Amino acid sequence: MERVLNPFSLLAERWQPSAAMVRRATFAALVMSVVIVVTGGAVRLTASGLGCTTWPRCTAESLTPTAEMGFHGVVEFTNRMLTYVLSAAVGWAILAARCHRPWRRSMTKLGWAQFWLVMSNAVLGGITVLTGLNPYTVALHMIAAMALVWVALLMWERSKEGDGPAKLSVARPIHQLSYVLVTVIGLLVAAGTLVTGAGHHPGTPRDNKIVPRIPLDYDRLAQFHADFAFISVGLTIAMIFVFAAIKAPQPAKSRAKELLAVLLLQGVLGFVQYFTDAPELMVGLHMFLATLTWIAALRIPLALRTREVEAVADQLPAQTPQAAAV
Repeated sequence: MERVLNPFSLLAERWQPSAAMVRRATFAALVMSVVIVVTGGAVRLTASGLGCTTWPRCTAESLTPTAEMGFHGVVEFTNRMLTYVLSAAVGWAILAARCHRPWRRSMTKLGWAQFWLVMSNAVLGGITVLTGLNPYTVALHMIAAMALVWVALLMWERSKEGDGPAKLSVARPIHQLSYVLVTVIGLLVAAGTLVTGAGHHPGTPRDNKIVPRIPLDYDRLAQFHADFAFISVGLTIAMIFVFAAIKAPQPAKSRAKELLAVLLLQGVLGFVQYFTDAPELMVGLHMFLATLTWIAALRIPLALRTREVEAVADQLPAQTPQAAAV
């Protein structure tokens, strides 16, 4: 069979990174996916959402912020530049996974999924600016960033295991319950974006009345968000007791406890934030912890199954009979 040459296959013939390097590369992509969420929140919380007035340029005449744009222009432009750092981290993960031997197609697919999520979210960020920080596009921008975190986490976790069929370590209903928990945590995060869309930080100075807000009562949305938090805590506690009763794998027990700890910290921070008129620093910390909560929830079902190393033929071209005889 004729071999198909492309830049990736040519590089793979000359560079074969270790499994440890693949894990480091995928972890770097995961870290950057979290960083971009935090810096995106910083843009909003410093009222720099329209620091660059258009997209993809910063102004109609300039690719970079001008002196007249001041602090807000620098903050918004810096966040845009961090997208390139994120892209570089994802690119490293893709190359490391592609060049590792044996080549695992599932890993490179996860890497390319991250790439396209980064690109689509960059466009969505541009639409957010062009629509004057419409709260619904801002919320979608955040949810897309959480989708990126999800795929980056999955690629990192998969780098530590084989490509064999997934084998459950617990009964299927218990595994399904873990996905119910993940769904509730996802709804909790989504509800948080609605609270932000109706809340105190539109992304521009508060005296700017142009930026639209979600036309729903802020207090009711905050209560709606809190209800999901209570449900999440209750489900997590139930999961901890279930894991203890069925003698689930120790990693799953530890991850459930980690999720509970982050949820409780988030709950305390959320109540303080609500009664102190949502100070910027607390909101930023709340966003960071929301990302960690999402990661902690996603890691639980991943700890309830195992994947053995599958015998996979290397992707190098097959040897000719003459070469095999040497």
